[in-house]
Amino acid sequence: MPLLEDLTSPELGGTARRTLVVPVGSVEQHGPHLPLHTDVAVASAVAALALDRDPSLVVAPAVAYGAAGEHEGFPGTVSIGHEALRLLLVELGRSACRWATRLVFVNGHGGNVGTVVDAVKQLRHEGRDVAWVPCVAPGAPGDAHAGRTETSLMLALAPDAVRPEVAAAGNTAPLRDLLPAMRAGGVAAVSPNGVLGDPAGASAEEGRALLAEMADTLATAVRTWQPTSDGRLP
Repeated sequence: MPLLEDLTSPELGGTARRTLVVPVGSVEQHGPHLPLHTDVAVASAVAALALDRDPSLVVAPAVAYGAAGEHEGFPGTVSIGHEALRLLLVELGRSACRWATRLVFVNGHGGNVGTVVDAVKQLRHEGRDVAWVPCVAPGAPGDAHAGRTETSLMLALAPDAVRPEVAAAGNTAPLRDLLPAMRAGGVAAVSPNGVLGDPAGASAEEGRALLAEMADTLATAVRTWQPTSDGRLP
């Protein structure tokens, strides 16, 4: 598998067209039952599974830290903020595009979206063929964070890292209804346990199906390569 960290520089030389896939995640609280690296693990897994579908891709190590200020009311969260994340992604793109023909960021954290879009727009404005794809799994309106969807994903990826004995529902209201209070006080203002959803009913089987669907979406989007005005691959 062509993982960037396993390749040598000469193996990336020549005239071959290269599409570099960069997972982007976050180190942040995911309730009492999921590990802090959940977003990194999901984005990395989706990228790796897309590589199974298209071996011509090159998958880079994940950008682990993101803009997660909304979770800073909980221990363990490490956020580098929007400005630093934007600069990191822009400089990463400028450097990688010296040898990669195309670059796609695979974003696993919703709080990164605006910053990823800004960075991709900047890189595209500079003439670089850069785009992004979100890790979006279909779910209920009240399953925004550490609920059934993410719990299923982690049961599929790292079951030993999930603590089902302490899993509990959080605020299950639709995210759009919670956003005003979250903008003012973060996730802690609307959910004491940090969960936005209910992990009940989660399963590894469901997680594997969701991962496969997201990987199919990514592989198809990269193959067709039709970025929208904000650089997203539909």
